[in-house]
Amino acid sequence: MPTQGPAEQPTTELDARYSSALHPRPGAADVTATEWAEAQRQLEAAEIFWVSTVRPDGRLHVTPVIAAWHDGVLYFSTGVGEQKARNLAHDGHCALTTGGNSLTEGLDLVVEGKAEQVADPAVLEEVIAAYEAKYGPHITSPEGTFHGIGDAFRKGDVVVFAVAPATAYGFGRDDGVYTHTQWAFSGCGGRT
Repeated sequence: MPTQGPAEQPTTELDARYSSALHPRPGAADVTATEWAEAQRQLEAAEIFWVSTVRPDGRLHVTPVIAAWHDGVLYFSTGVGEQKARNLAHDGHCALTTGGNSLTEGLDLVVEGKAEQVADPAVLEEVIAAYEAKYGPHITSPEGTFHGIGDAFRKGDVVVFAVAPATAYGFGRDDGVYTHTQWAFSGCGGRT
């Protein structure tokens, strides 16, 4: 399973081609790259992500998932027979996207990497704890939408995937001032 670890700091680059630096507006002269720490805060808080995978015939498949950012890795799950599980069995490369739908505020994030199935029971327990801490009653309450997901992880009824970022992108908007930040990670491999 990929292990990023909290100490992994990516290289950070502002892409001026897609930032307000090329299109002077009030505040554009001060445009800077978004810090990775801010991106991590957003990944930890985001409730819904869109995972993009590739079908064996090359067509894209995009679907919403819940996910938890834990120890430098983004975790999500899917049913064993679902399309995204079949796609990832063929090609583990994927992207997870989250953000808002506002034109003037917010930070949209794209995390690209290779999804690897989590098999280690100790890591599954950490992921379950991360899901429960993040989603609370949605998972822990018998009335919760995802109640029982921890047991499904343990029994293998669903597949849990880990994505350590290879590259991530942040698209910020602050009242008409736009930023496009790229984060590149040096090491994405790890234990299974």
